[in-house]
Amino acid sequence: MKPLPHLRWYICGLLFLATAINYVDRQVLGLLKPMLARELNWSEAEYGWIAFSFQGAYGLMLLFAGRLLDLFGTRTGFAVAIVVWSVAGMAHALARSASGFAAARFALGIGEAANFPACIKTVTEWFPARERALATGILNSGSNVGAIVAPLVVPIIAVKWGWQAAFLLTGAVGFLWLALWLWFYRKPEEHPRLAPAELAFIREGREATTIPLPAIPWSSLFAVRATWVFAIGKFLTDPVWWFYLFWLPGFLDRTHGLNILQMGVPLITIYLAADVGSIGGGWLSSSLLKRGWSLNAARKTAMLICALAVVPVMLVSRLGDNLWGAVALISLATAAHQGWSANLFTLVADMVPSRAVGSVVGIGGTAGAISGMLTSPLIGYWLDWSGGSYGPVFLCFGTVYLLALGVMHLLISTFRPAGQSLGESRA
Repeated sequence: MKPLPHLRWYICGLLFLATAINYVDRQVLGLLKPMLARELNWSEAEYGWIAFSFQGAYGLMLLFAGRLLDLFGTRTGFAVAIVVWSVAGMAHALARSASGFAAARFALGIGEAANFPACIKTVTEWFPARERALATGILNSGSNVGAIVAPLVVPIIAVKWGWQAAFLLTGAVGFLWLALWLWFYRKPEEHPRLAPAELAFIREGREATTIPLPAIPWSSLFAVRATWVFAIGKFLTDPVWWFYLFWLPGFLDRTHGLNILQMGVPLITIYLAADVGSIGGGWLSSSLLKRGWSLNAARKTAMLICALAVVPVMLVSRLGDNLWGAVALISLATAAHQGWSANLFTLVADMVPSRAVGSVVGIGGTAGAISGMLTSPLIGYWLDWSGGSYGPVFLCFGTVYLLALGVMHLLISTFRPAGQSLGESRA
């Protein structure tokens, strides 16, 4: 079979599409929240517990998803995951109460948990170190594309055919990706369309082996500071992104009086900016590496720039009814978050052996989901109690990235590439 040039970027395209579908499915409920809250008489606190259900399942399953992917591989694991989350997404159409939606969200969280461990593990296998941040930024930008597509199509479907149709149609898209994945994806060493020269490039900087290596015990992973660096980074900053995904439509509805059709343009603007930030953040550190910067300097410089760019979001509550001023500041913050996230994910591929990447991403993702799970009900109760004051929320979210980077630097002052064993990643 004739080799396909630049095959690794086609693989990256598959990961991009999966992430986009993942985020469409998880964002449908947030977009429909104002409509459903009025129809089903939800309070902000009840919606917070619905979000809690998704994040609880997501965090719990991330531990096992990453481990299972390391044991059984991404091809089978990713296929099972997208079946589970697509069926769960469609099951939202059957819900008629807050508890029913919570159950559907729990199932959705179980399936969607495998996405990022599978994507980062695939990037580790298919890309050399100098291209991983860019590849991660591209696949991670799928989350923003999903967040752009959702407000374009979901309100129209909901208004024309009802909110149940929005869940059914978006959930069914995952099965189209499944067919493409099973047909096209293989490991680099097994892919019939991969040229020998590209395989050699992918293996750059690593020692080739034909001997399957055993899975690394969890006890060893928790003893490594690289695991804690990633987990702390996720724990402190993931709730910010969950807030943007699940609460922004409610913010636009409550603070600026936008209905489900009117909020499409502001949301698309915000997530377009996030898309640029995701690719730009990955490009920045990859570009610095190509210019001869050390891994430590390139990653930390990119993350510091992103952390500083988030700070102005603290001013959103001072803008009053200035819709586009708020959109501009939130757009900058989401772009910076995604640039931060692209580099944070890449740190795992940088510092951890490839056979442990899925497990470490799962551990860190669990930490982020637990933090988001705890934060969602608190936001809901605060909004109910304060009458919808978002100011303290934006104040906290504008400062947390600098805090996270400081803690990560204290844990590992110099980021170094993974060696042949986890012991070389220890402090």
